[in-house]
Amino acid sequence: MTTKTFTIAIDGPAAAGKGTLSRLIAERYGFHHLDTGLTYRATAKALLDAGLPLNDEAVAEKIAREVELAGLNRDILSQHEIGEAASKIAVMPAVRRALVEAQRRFSGKAPGTVIDGRDIGTVVCPDAPVKLYVTASPEVRARRRFDEILGKGATADFEAIFEDVKRRDERDMGRADSPLKPADDAHLLDTSEMSIEAAFQAAKSIIDAALNRNA
Repeated sequence: MTTKTFTIAIDGPAAAGKGTLSRLIAERYGFHHLDTGLTYRATAKALLDAGLPLNDEAVAEKIAREVELAGLNRDILSQHEIGEAASKIAVMPAVRRALVEAQRRFSGKAPGTVIDGRDIGTVVCPDAPVKLYVTASPEVRARRRFDEILGKGATADFEAIFEDVKRRDERDMGRADSPLKPADDAHLLDTSEMSIEAAFQAAKSIIDAALNRNA
């Protein structure tokens, strides 16, 4: 494993737990981690900061090619207005191509990478030796997001969050370019009734088996 890199591709819908799981896996194995959703958010933030339009694909692509993938700040990029802007540029094929190229370059980092998003196992890293598809029911995911917001001292409307989760699923799974779906050889992890520790242990056994095969 000193000269080779090892890529773990993790996909799944919003609030399924893939981000938390990805960070735990990266920490356990000493791998680099990339949340590809943040790359779209970073592009959107750069456009907003510069006062540039969100409907000009050529401009958005240029900004996407300038995004630095190291050190993306989750706290800043998780702001709602940035997410809304990101959803507008994420449907642009030229922006997706630019960011997929950058994500693929990132996947070559030694000794390994954990990359999570919506199209990692199907588009970004189709040859990854481990592919996980992390999911949970829309109700469970909405409840997690609701509890997370309340935990931060803010107020939230569960029904509105539930509708938003379903809308995002429809948009992610229904888009023409790189729709959200499990890769044919992905391992399915349904976390609806699973603690993060149980999900981590399930993922770890899959990864360890693949590492042994690749040794």
